[in-house]
Amino acid sequence: MERDFVVVEWADPGGTEWIAPLHIHHADDEAWYVLEGSLRFLLGDEIVDAEAGTTVFAEKGTPHAYGNPRPEPARYLLVMTPRIERLIERLHEGDWKDVGELFREFDSELLPPSAAQS
Repeated sequence: MERDFVVVEWADPGGTEWIAPLHIHHADDEAWYVLEGSLRFLLGDEIVDAEAGTTVFAEKGTPHAYGNPRPEPARYLLVMTPRIERLIERLHEGDWKDVGELFREFDSELLPPSAAQS
């Protein structure tokens, strides 16, 4: 039986402008809960600064990116579908030739950076 969602705890040391570049999941929702520090999100055209205790939700079809541009570390929970988890695993394995093709394989799309990411 496949799980409906996966929860993982991640951390970032700080100073990471974009942990994940601008992308879109066509069929999957994704959410973050900031445990410590803060994260910055680009959701569509909106920039959201999320402090500890904040939940951020990216509904399927919403272009999004997130990072930790502050120098302080952040710790957070990432709530995702098994399909997104598999995409992230493949990205970290680095055994792909074309990252755009890899995203398409998981019903997602890597997008060009927006002006808000500059």
